[in-house]
Amino acid sequence: MPTARSYPRTANPKSSYVSTEPCGHRLPGTFTAEVMRTFLDRLAEQAGRKGHMIADRHPVHRSKAVRAWLEKNAQRVELHLMPGYSPELNPGELLNADLKHHVHAARATTVDDLARETLRFLRRRQHQPHIVCGYSRAHHVRYTIE
Repeated sequence: MPTARSYPRTANPKSSYVSTEPCGHRLPGTFTAEVMRTFLDRLAEQAGRKGHMIADRHPVHRSKAVRAWLEKNAQRVELHLMPGYSPELNPGELLNADLKHHVHAARATTVDDLARETLRFLRRRQHQPHIVCGYSRAHHVRYTIE
């Protein structure tokens, strides 16, 4: 069953990964090349087959260390960088919009409430593959499945 993960902007800005297995890793703190490599390694391990990640042009995504890791692991992960200033081309942004809509509707009043509602939403989406797959069917992001 496909699942989607979205990470806090402090952990991985505007990146998303769709996998056939739940992953659930959060990588808090400063976003560095080492964090990105760890993220990609964990996702590749859990997917069990080659994965494709769509990301923005954040400097970490384009760093020498990440490029070297991607070359070494080309059979496990392929990174697709979007053109600059084009979040509308990232299907992960549709997940983010869906998440924001549903979490806002929950009216969280504390950071803990917000974290709980976010996790609840993402777990619910794990069991709704038709919705997750629908993020890539929107006209402007259809390129991800064609």
